Formats: sequence, structure tokens, C-alpha cells
Amino acid sequence: MENPGYSAGSFDSLHHHHRPSSEDDDDDDELVDIAGATLDFTSMDDVPPLHSEVHEECSSSSRAASMNGNSPIKLVDPLEDPLLGVGTYEDFNTIDWVREKSRDRDRHREITKKSRQSTMALLHSISDAFSGWLLMLLIGLMSGALAGGIDISAHWMTDLKGGVCLIGFWFNHEHCCWTSNETTFQERDQCPQWQSWAELITGTSEGAFAYIVNYLMYIFWALLFSFLAVALVRAFAPYACGSGIPEIKTILSGFIIRGYLGKWTLIIKTITLVLAVSSGLSLGKEGPLVHVACCCANILCHLFTKYRKNEAKRREVLSAAAAVGVSVAFGAPIGGVLFSLEEVSYYFPLKTLWRSFFAALVAAFTLRSINPFGNSRLVLFYVEFHAPWHLVELAPFILLGIFGGLWGALFIKANIAWCRRRKTTRLGHYPVMEVLVVAALTALLAFPNSYTRMSGGELISELFNDCSLLDSSQLCGYKQPTNTSETGVGNALGDRPADKGLYTALWQLALALVFKMTITVITFGMKVPSGLFIPSMAVGAIAGRLLGVGMEQLAYYNHDWLIFKGWCTPGADCITPGLYAMVGAAACLGGVTRMTVSLVVIMFELTGGLEYIVPLMAATMTSKWVADAFGREGIYEAHIRLNGYPFLEPKEEFQHSSLAVDVMRPRRGDPALAVLTQDGMTVEEVETLVESTHFSGFPVVVSQESQRLVGFVFRRDLLISIDNARKRQDGIVGASRVVFTEHAPAQDPDAPPPLRLRGIMDLSPFTVTDHTPMDITVDIFRKLGLRQCLVTHNGRLLGIITKKDILKHMAQIANRDPDSILFN
Repeated sequence: MENPGYSAGSFDSLHHHHRPSSEDDDDDDELVDIAGATLDFTSMDDVPPLHSEVHEECSSSSRAASMNGNSPIKLVDPLEDPLLGVGTYEDFNTIDWVREKSRDRDRHREITKKSRQSTMALLHSISDAFSGWLLMLLIGLMSGALAGGIDISAHWMTDLKGGVCLIGFWFNHEHCCWTSNETTFQERDQCPQWQSWAELITGTSEGAFAYIVNYLMYIFWALLFSFLAVALVRAFAPYACGSGIPEIKTILSGFIIRGYLGKWTLIIKTITLVLAVSSGLSLGKEGPLVHVACCCANILCHLFTKYRKNEAKRREVLSAAAAVGVSVAFGAPIGGVLFSLEEVSYYFPLKTLWRSFFAALVAAFTLRSINPFGNSRLVLFYVEFHAPWHLVELAPFILLGIFGGLWGALFIKANIAWCRRRKTTRLGHYPVMEVLVVAALTALLAFPNSYTRMSGGELISELFNDCSLLDSSQLCGYKQPTNTSETGVGNALGDRPADKGLYTALWQLALALVFKMTITVITFGMKVPSGLFIPSMAVGAIAGRLLGVGMEQLAYYNHDWLIFKGWCTPGADCITPGLYAMVGAAACLGGVTRMTVSLVVIMFELTGGLEYIVPLMAATMTSKWVADAFGREGIYEAHIRLNGYPFLEPKEEFQHSSLAVDVMRPRRGDPALAVLTQDGMTVEEVETLVESTHFSGFPVVVSQESQRLVGFVFRRDLLISIDNARKRQDGIVGASRVVFTEHAPAQDPDAPPPLRLRGIMDLSPFTVTDHTPMDITVDIFRKLGLRQCLVTHNGRLLGIITKKDILKHMAQIANRDPDSILFN
């Protein structure tokens, strides 16, 4: 018997009805089709889909056990002799959290019971308890090592666009000049061992021709790296594109996307992430590192039976892996744990909190041992500000928060509009061309401006920098103090008037701000790995630095004003522009992602600026409030909705006064609900019902007349059990009666033996009455992670509500297209 498909409103029907005419279409909507249909690299990714060959591997013991059709044995026992495939899920379906948690409790109870009987069983029990911590250790080590490799490779390849090291092409610019004796402090990035492409090709680094050669080589490398990135993604792992965080949020809520966290995705994402970052595109590696860490976790889960066979347990591990991803991306282990808790996790028990903390610690330690930044520090942008902030400065900090909120709301609307255009027009048919055009445009516009030419990390580092006396940066182009009384305290300098160098830098920064704001909108969502943390922080840091320099000059020329009186004397170091850049970076990132607590912790871990928590908190909260006024969704939630994933947002409140009867199916005028009876149907009738519908499961009732509910059976489990019984149980034919009761009913002696399937039935399906308010029903779905709920009236079955029905209902209430929800 052929499997007619599994999911409700399922992927198979989508594949036929929503498929555009172009067979090699690669837009976002069809991403699932590509990976599902053409990639066969997923043997390690979760549980294999249902095929008849699967059952050939069943043990001879199960064959013998099910030979006698009249014996009162269960075909399926979740602990003793499970059928291969029963209790698993098809692709693009939601897991049943309650069933998974129940199975894990049964497994744990069995191990505890056996541990009292023998020493070997006790050792097995101890190893089972320890396996979670061992898995966390392995995830931390693997993710930390990969992140270190990505950081080192991206740094080297970014510098390769500017030139090459003569003593060893594998050295980046900084390492090349470390060993040089000719390097001066003033020109520490100049050394004879490092030569630009113009010097290598033309023999000189001066003049218009040398500039053009460097310009052309910069564009060449940018195009080469971006082409390799998009080509590898298209050819080997379509799921390796994008940030990965929206899909990981959806997977953690219980959705299954096979191959999304597989080994091919990990390999290709790691390689193409380096290429995409090095190409100079306006994207970061921080979001994709969360995806990389989750891929590591998913692959390592297969080493442990407890996690390999239980989808809910595996999602606890993936929650910890998300924390590891942020830990290695920013060197912020505590911020990573809070990020997982606040932003991505759906189910986060206390045990997962401890394990996330341990895994993030191991990953951060591994990264620190590799020392990819060469400064013996874990943090990316270490700052050392000498002046404390003053209460008056809260006003400009809040102003930065308002800017961050406005930019966040504008960015989300613009980016979603662009991504929707990509999905619905011919633009989505040419992902390689799109990446190459955007890369060429970025390189063409970025090279002339030194602030857009440098990588995002270098730019933010430069903007966070506090000017010292020997600083050669253009941002430190102040008029030098004429006497020593103006040099402030220690290494800190007093506020000074701006010189020509600083004015030039400010103009360049203003242009860089416009460029970054525009180009990031069209870059995020392309078919290359692309993170949003660094570009968002760069926009905020530029705006913050501009405001900071403005405040500094205002204080210098007007220190007798009322707001500066008493704390800002002439020659004192009153305003720190770098601090404004730091606050602006937090505000913009908060506006785009709507993170709050985790963002503040990440920022102070990232910079080491512990005493600046209050400005960071003020700006972050302001940006969230302002952005929320224009729409409650962050960028990740907006992309989840765009892709039609079944994600019930925990932060979203349901405020409509509808009842369960208004949402359930069947509606008035619909055909009656497809149900199975507990002992009144034959195998042939059941198979006909399954083939004629596409539902993911069927309620079991006493009879068609009474409609009294008995239980619920999943379509996949039903298909596997019937297929298995036909092959291995003597006498099972189309006329055999399917029985879900404990004792088989009396039948004619000549009748074929019945097929007993009580073992695969859920005897306690969740039910609500027809008058249950929908806000309570939605809460039940969120908190228990249900995939469906049955609706009854005085014990009689009326209908069913699935997660998809709820999401469609919520979309209708919000005046959105309910058909945008593609999966259940």
C-alpha cells in the first residue's frame, strides 16, 4: 500500500498546489521543497520518513509475537518491543509534546525500577543521568572549535581583499606585521612584509592607477567569495542560507524540518559563512553561529539513545545549543543563556538552564583557548572608558533609544516588504544573480569610504574606541592640547575642539550610516548565511558616535550652560563619544530583535563596560517601547510569519471573545469529521478512509451513532501498524476487523483474525468543550505544546482544533491572509 501523505493541510498537497511553473525555482517559499525533494543527506537527521522498506528490519521476535491474530497481545509496546517508525513524525509536522514527555517519563521509570535489581542496571542508570552533561561538554567543545576556525578564516579572507603577506600568504594583515621590526606605532598597519595588490602588480602604492587596481581587486574578491557562497548553498544545502534563528525558534516550538540541522547543512553553513562575511556584504556571523551550534547539537544527539529517540528531549538540548551559539559569537556565555531563554526557546525547564550555562561556559573556554582575536580576550569589542557618565546624559541616551526603535520598526517593514517581493516576483528565481548584484553594488560603494570598506566588527571596534593621546584614527582628529593642564587625568584626555580630520571622518560616517541602513535591508534574507546582529549594531554605533561627538563639542564650547554647570569644567573629560556608540548599538539591535534583558547582558559582556548598564538599559527599553508602538513583532517573528511556519508566539495575547466551536472543524456545511470506530471497521475500510483524507490523525469513537470518544490514533502509526501486520501476522486481510478495545468482540469462526491496535491509540487525548473560550484554548496549546485538541459536547465528539486552525483564526482576527499558514 502506498503512503498517501501524512500532514494535515500537508506538505505533499502544498508541493502539488503551490509549486510554481519553474522547476528550479529557489524562492523562500519553495526552500522546503528543494531540501525535501533533492537532498538525500539526512540519514542522521532525526528519524527517517515512512517507507515500506523500513519495516524489513523488524526483529524476528516481533514477527513471532504477532503471528496469532486472536491472542490478546499488543502490536505496539512503547517500552518492550516497539515497531520501527511508530511514534515518529513526518517532515513539516509538529511533534506531540505531551506524548514525548510521557514516553520519556515511562523510560525513566523503567530504568529506575531496573536499577534496583542489578549492578549493571545501576551503572546504566548512572550513565543515563550523566549523558546529558557529557552531551553538553561535546557541544561546547565542537561549537567553540568551529567558531574559532570561522573567526580566524573570516579575518584572513577579509584582509585578502586588500593585499597579501609575503612571508606567508596564510597570515592576515595584523599577524603579518606583528613580527616586523620596521613597524612604527603611528603606522602600525604598515609594514614591508604586507603588500597591497597594487604594490604587487604595479610596484607602487601611490597614485590613481594603484588606487584603481586596488579598487578592482577588492570588487573581484568580493564577487568571487559571494559567488562561491551562494553556489555552495544552492548545490549542497539550501537550508544553510539566512540567519537560521527564525527556523530554530520554530523547531524549538515543536516543528520538524528534516535536514535543517543535518551534517550537510553544518558543513556548508560553516564554509559559506566565512565566504559571505569575507565578501564584504552587510551581514554578520553571529546569528548563523546559533544555527551552527544547533547543527552540532543535533548531530551529537544521535550518539545518545535518550535524545535520538525523543523529539522533546532533543529540543531541550537545542535550547542549550542556542545559548552556546551566542556564547561563541560574542564571548558572552551568560548573555547566551539569557538569549536562549528570552528569544528562542519555547520550553525551558530549570534543568536546561543549568545545562545551557555549562555548555556556554565550555564553549567560551574553548574559544578563549583558540584565541582567534589574538588579544587574549574573549570579548569582541573590549572598551576602557575613563570618564563616568552623568545623569544629564540620560536624555541623549533615550534619544538614541528612540532612534533605535524607529530604525528597528522601519527596517522590519522594509525588509519584509523586500523579501515578500522576492517571493512573489521573478527576483526569487535568480538567487545567484541577486547575490552577485548586491555584492558588486556593496563593493562598488563601500571601497571609497574607509568606514564601509572595513569589516563590521572592525567598524564597531573603531566607533567604540576612546581616543587617547597617541591615537592615529581619523575619529581622534582633534586639535592637540597646547599645555599639559588640558590633558585630563592619566591617559584620558579632556574634551578638545574638533579638527579637520574629525570633520572629514564625521562626513564619511554620515554617508556610511545611509549606506548601511539601505544595503542591510536588501542583504538580509538572500541565499547566503546572513546574520543581523553586527549590521544593526553598526548602524546604531555610527548614529551614537555622531551624537556623542556633537554632545562633546557642545559641552566644550558651552560649558557654562546650566546643563553642564557643576560637572563639566573646562579641560575635563566630560563626554565619551565611544559610550554613545555603544548605547546606540544596543538601541538599534534592540529595535530590530526586541531583545531586552539578554541584550543588555550581551552588551556589557561584549565590551566589559559593567558600569554603563543603566544607559544601556534606558536605551534598550526605550527602543523596544518605540518599536512596539509600530508593531509587536521582532524581525525573527516577522520572518516566521512570512514563511508560514506554525509558531504560536508566547508573547502575543489573544484578545478575541470567540469560542472553541467557532474555530473547530468541521464547520457548518463541511463534510462530517473522519473518525474510526473502536471495533466496527475492517482493515480495508480503514485504508480507504486514510487514502481519501489527508489528516494527520483520527479520533476513535464507540460507534458512528453514539460518537462517544474513546481515543486518538496518528495516521503514521496506523499506516505502519497495518503494513507491518499484513507482512507478519498470519491471516490479516482486507476483511479483518480493526479492534481498539481491550478484549476482542465475538465473531464468526470462519472470520479472519482481528487486527488489535489498542497499543498505538492515545487513550487520553486532550479535549475541550464546545463552549471553552478560545483564549483558554490558545493558552492550553501554548503551555502544553499540543498539535491538536478534540472538541466535545456532553461527552460526544463534535470536532477537532489543530495548531494550524488556531493560527489561521488569529490571522483572520488580525486582518492577515489565513492561507499564509502553510504547515500544521
